[in-house]
Amino acid sequence: MVSRRRRPGPGLARLWGLCCLALGCWRGALGCPASCRCSSWRVWCAEPAPGIASFPVPQRSAEGDNVTEIYIANQRRLESINDNEVGFYVGLKNLTVVDSGLRFVSRQAFVKNVNLQYINLSRNKLSSLSKKPFRHLGLSDLILVDNPFKCSCEIMWIKKFQETKFYTETQDLYCMDDNNKRTALLDMKVPNCDVPSANLSNYNITVVEGKSITLYCDTTGGPPPNVSWVLTNLVSNHESDTSKNPASLTIKNVSSMDSGLWISCVAENIVGEDQASAELTVFFAPNITFIESPTPDHHWCIPFTVKGNPKPTLQWFYEGAILNESEYICTKIHVINQSEYHGCLQLDNPTHLNNGAYTLLAKNEYGEDEKRVDAHFMSVPGDGSGPIVDPDVYEYETTPNDLGDTTNNSNQITSTDVSNKENEDSITVYVVVGIAALVCTGLVVMLIILKFGRHSKFGMKGPSSVISNDDDSASPLHHISNGSNTPSSSEGGPDAVIIGMTKIPVIENPQYFGITNSQLKPDTCGN
Repeated sequence: MVSRRRRPGPGLARLWGLCCLALGCWRGALGCPASCRCSSWRVWCAEPAPGIASFPVPQRSAEGDNVTEIYIANQRRLESINDNEVGFYVGLKNLTVVDSGLRFVSRQAFVKNVNLQYINLSRNKLSSLSKKPFRHLGLSDLILVDNPFKCSCEIMWIKKFQETKFYTETQDLYCMDDNNKRTALLDMKVPNCDVPSANLSNYNITVVEGKSITLYCDTTGGPPPNVSWVLTNLVSNHESDTSKNPASLTIKNVSSMDSGLWISCVAENIVGEDQASAELTVFFAPNITFIESPTPDHHWCIPFTVKGNPKPTLQWFYEGAILNESEYICTKIHVINQSEYHGCLQLDNPTHLNNGAYTLLAKNEYGEDEKRVDAHFMSVPGDGSGPIVDPDVYEYETTPNDLGDTTNNSNQITSTDVSNKENEDSITVYVVVGIAALVCTGLVVMLIILKFGRHSKFGMKGPSSVISNDDDSASPLHHISNGSNTPSSSEGGPDAVIIGMTKIPVIENPQYFGITNSQLKPDTCGN
């Protein structure tokens, strides 16, 4: 029996061709060298011929954003990784360059690759390697085996790196000393080659606003480290001297805006670096930077912002007199940012009696500041100057802690809106009162008719016995006429009923009135 091999149909072949075309387009778009294979997330260069002489880079920078892995092997002509070459792959996590001719890595090679976690540079031609390309990276692995390192202070950081807790697996790294003798890197000893250290003269930096202060940084290490000051966002005038040890930093006319700022001294040499930091605390008099007329929130609120260090005490005045706070009027601090306090004077259902001038006084040991604001909560009742506004009638959705946008008018109530609202309410009240009055009048008239109607000439009158049958108590018409007999009551025959002034003859139903008196007598507990 001959087995037949099924050939792929035209549909499958067409799909395969499209895939190849797509991969070819990506390879061409990325500028992938002949010795490499490229995809949207990976660059793989392992073919020794023709090989690559420089690090592969995309033709357009955006094309490398999604690449997370680069694998390069057997590239004898690749000798360096230069500035900004790897920087095109900002999403890169894993980099492998092995069994190649790599001799140099630029100090700025990985400055843009903050996501790098794994680097393998094994079996290359590296005789020296600076720490600077790697110092800002959070590497989990840095593999450097089988490189012809030269024993020097410049690779001492690799020894320190192996000794840290961040690296769990020790590598068999070696270096060649001056006598061309192979030495284990963990046993390498180089004179005057130590990790630097930095120490500040004062770790509790306090100064009064407008004064000046000088800070010193003492450093040690071999070779002697370079010293620099990190003064991010410092507003005050300053000058530094790093040519001497200890290095100095002088801040002049210190501004309150620098309170809470961190100042750092960094010492760095080829072995490593160290950093010492301290927080700058500036004492200054209070300053009320913001206060505004009251706005209706869940409660009425007079918003304010006060700066000061130490924390200022706050006192409110109403029409020049001290305002005694209570559960209905009190100060609330919602947000504290360094030495800045955002809050409001909260008033619960204020009336026209609370209208007037409010003054905020902020005070600490370095000075004081005060600001005044006029508040109008509602008009005096009956003066005709405007409607009385009840804040509880309206709902506002401002957050108690959100004082940044206190000038937002989206929640303000205009006098026209309140007037229209009051007119609509008045009309509704008038309609309801009118309906109620009509209902009450109708009830009174009905009661009068029911009470006095049987004595009027329009009542139903007739003899006490309008049915000729002796069993009149069983007739449903028996009680229709209970009034006094009229002269015309005898007219029309005995089987007639008088309704008003008209006598209507009645014909009894023998089936209905066939019940005897004994059958209608009620039962008693004795029967």
